[in-house]
Amino acid sequence: MPTTVARGSDIWVTPGKPRAPGDVAPGMDVVVVGAGQAGLSAAYFLDRVNLEHVVLDADEGPGGAWRHRWPTLRMATVHGIHDLPGMPFDPPDPAAPANEVLPAYFADFERRNGLHVRRPVHVHAVRDDHGTLKVETDHGTWHTKALVNATGTWTRPFWPRYPGQELFRGRQLHSSQYNGPEEFTGKHVVVVGGGTSAVQQILEIARFGTTTWVTRREPEFRDEPFTPEVGRAAVKLVEDRVRAGLPPRSVVSVTGLSLTPPVLDALRDGTLARRPVFERITEDGVVWPDGRTERADVILWATGFRAAVDHLAPLGLRGPGGGIRLDGTRVVADPRIHLVGYGPSASTIGATRAGRAAAKEIRDLLTRELVA
Repeated sequence: MPTTVARGSDIWVTPGKPRAPGDVAPGMDVVVVGAGQAGLSAAYFLDRVNLEHVVLDADEGPGGAWRHRWPTLRMATVHGIHDLPGMPFDPPDPAAPANEVLPAYFADFERRNGLHVRRPVHVHAVRDDHGTLKVETDHGTWHTKALVNATGTWTRPFWPRYPGQELFRGRQLHSSQYNGPEEFTGKHVVVVGGGTSAVQQILEIARFGTTTWVTRREPEFRDEPFTPEVGRAAVKLVEDRVRAGLPPRSVVSVTGLSLTPPVLDALRDGTLARRPVFERITEDGVVWPDGRTERADVILWATGFRAAVDHLAPLGLRGPGGGIRLDGTRVVADPRIHLVGYGPSASTIGATRAGRAAAKEIRDLLTRELVA
């Protein structure tokens, strides 16, 4: 006899046996897709408004994107970590690896709050099914009244295209594939991108090899502290874009780069001497419009990410501007869908607020439907 355990718990066909592909789960109030900071925050608040829900996560364990950060990234260089709801984040050892500290914090949050995340479950598509939402996964299908999408961006690294890219005989990798600087010993690395990852990885690689930093726009450095007010102002700029139905920019792209002591030293000694982006790629390097060339053993694309929302494509949520128009976290085209960890809530400072807002709006929506 099938049994169903919900409100944050796993769903099983029979006790002790996970649901097999092709099985269909009973209806839920809410399915949460993704268990990073935004997804866990949403699940926490859904529990408090008594909505039956399940959390599906594609990863093998807790931590969201943090579990995939490069091993040499230390807590001393991670900035802007915001508490998960109801659980302060105690300052760790600055030398501790971020990809260990933050997954452990997320795992502890799941345990303390009884959030039994179902993983690894990969969501392939979400479709409308006669007024309910059908969530198709590699571990069966869920039907739900509402959906909180918290899939973030980590699984969709952005690779720009340049003429001659396929001719390059060296190595090309995205910053999400970076695994530490030692492998670049004695090599010259052209780093493309103007974000925090580019800067942090250049500072590491420069101790073992040589680097050239190129960006499309002049980098903007910020010497004032990253206060909550600065964070909120940056979030507001990104929120304006998604309200207009435009593809979101990252919050980091509007905050600027922090002028930490290592960054100041690298600016002084020329390690962070920025050059404009090249025109094309050759077999052994890059070429600028004025004919200047630069030899390269490696091109490291620190060019950011795009929102991982392809599984929502069957719902037709994208508008003429190329993005998904939101009012808060609610998708304007379909109020059953809420996006957290998207646009303004893609930063840790926005994730908790987004989870709370989504839970409240979904409760209000389902209450109105019940009354009607």
